[in-house]
Amino acid sequence: MATHTDRIVIVGAGIGALYAALKLAPRPVLVISPDPLGEGASSAWAQGGVAAAMAAADSAESHAKDTLGAGAGTVDPQVARFVTQAARDHILDLTTLGTPFDRDENGQYVLSLEAAHSYARVVRVKGDQAGREIMEALIAVARETPSVQVLEGVLATGIETDGGRATGVWLQSTDPANPSAPALLTAPAILLAGGGSAGLYALTTNPPRIRGQVIGMAARAGAVIADAEFVQFHPTAIDMGEDPAPLATEALRGEGATLVNAAGERFMLAEHPKAELGPRDIVARAIFAQTQAGKRPMLDCREVFAGEGLARFPAVAEACARAGLDPLTAPIPVAAAAHYHMGGIETDLSGQSSLPGLWACGEAASTGLHGANRLASNGLLEALVFARAAALSIAEALPDAPRHAPAVVLDLPPAEAPDTAPEIARLRRCMTEHVGVVRSADGLRTALATLAELKAGARDESLKNMLATATLIAAAAWRRRESRGGHYRSDFPEADPAQAQRSRLTLADAETLQAEALAR
Repeated sequence: MATHTDRIVIVGAGIGALYAALKLAPRPVLVISPDPLGEGASSAWAQGGVAAAMAAADSAESHAKDTLGAGAGTVDPQVARFVTQAARDHILDLTTLGTPFDRDENGQYVLSLEAAHSYARVVRVKGDQAGREIMEALIAVARETPSVQVLEGVLATGIETDGGRATGVWLQSTDPANPSAPALLTAPAILLAGGGSAGLYALTTNPPRIRGQVIGMAARAGAVIADAEFVQFHPTAIDMGEDPAPLATEALRGEGATLVNAAGERFMLAEHPKAELGPRDIVARAIFAQTQAGKRPMLDCREVFAGEGLARFPAVAEACARAGLDPLTAPIPVAAAAHYHMGGIETDLSGQSSLPGLWACGEAASTGLHGANRLASNGLLEALVFARAAALSIAEALPDAPRHAPAVVLDLPPAEAPDTAPEIARLRRCMTEHVGVVRSADGLRTALATLAELKAGARDESLKNMLATATLIAAAAWRRRESRGGHYRSDFPEADPAQAQRSRLTLADAETLQAEALAR
């Protein structure tokens, strides 16, 4: 038996999910959070900030131009204009909601420079605490908003459809002491805001639970997935053996930190005119090459941290302390780690997916803003802009929706939880080794074969979602026989102008490509 609610269901509990919930008020919503609110969301881990043209010399047009440039030829110009023109309003709105953005002595926003930006335009909080502080502000408001119900300890595992329309979500408990089978909750509208796919990789900066499941469940329901092959690898994950790897924010390089190897060579000087501030894909590949060559890449922050500088980057300081590293006296070992998925559920400017009744925002969505290579700190901005756009679209689609709805009480049937740890570990190793920073036909074929083997034995719905997303990434990478942005093929190292467009795949399309690759 299904449980029905008149509440709009929002899957996920990060910045996009909470912002949309607030923008839908007073319409009743249900936020599905696998972890306690504020824990486990990628948003809270975002160290950078929100990119916005706040300075007098800057403009939304310049921001859009930089976005187009970083995206390596596949950014949708209309989307870039739409997002960058809205950026300033969202900074002001977050400020009103209580986000304590850094200000100077005159009360002006402190703006930082990040890679591939023409101006300092990244608005921060306490140096590297933007994601956490924005989340805390949104959580505080959401807790006081009567129309917002948060259901914690529950994971979405599937989308129910009827006649090609999304009509509900399958949910199960995340409590290891009380595992459950999935139960169906039907609803008038569903917004997917459950994060990206970088956790599918063994070397990642993403929270442990976020491994492409939301994209996978949408794909399994028939939604079109766009730009799946474009995964961004952050150049400066701190190489200290932790999973996930802590992040050394890009702001450090914006303030003058340099990349060196064990021999003390600044290797980025030969790689790009902007050296350490070149596009992320170029810097990531250079660091990967240094690692592969055994040259031990490191981030030298000693000048940045001189005096009281280290106190301005508490997350980096804490990670270094855990690893026994002293960044005041020696460079920090770094590695390129899976960080952000430019691909996801294809949406239009209103956040609507190809499935009626299903919207998406945040990293789970692919709006056309990021193209092949996301511009630094555009991720949180996109989540905010499309969370509001989706909220407005859902409200318009449901003009007669009730303004009150009872709280949802789920009856989750108990069931034994399968041990999927070995399969997930194999999946993540496969993605890092064969669908990582540098790809090739042979490696992708090996990956697609491994994914097919894992799928054949999969019985857990969440694992099936992960495998669906991984298959989409690998199949799209197999099909794109060129190098562009975050997608680099060693057997096709140059960009092909004829392929300068976004990719679109259904899961059925990806499985057809998988079969073709394995038949060769």
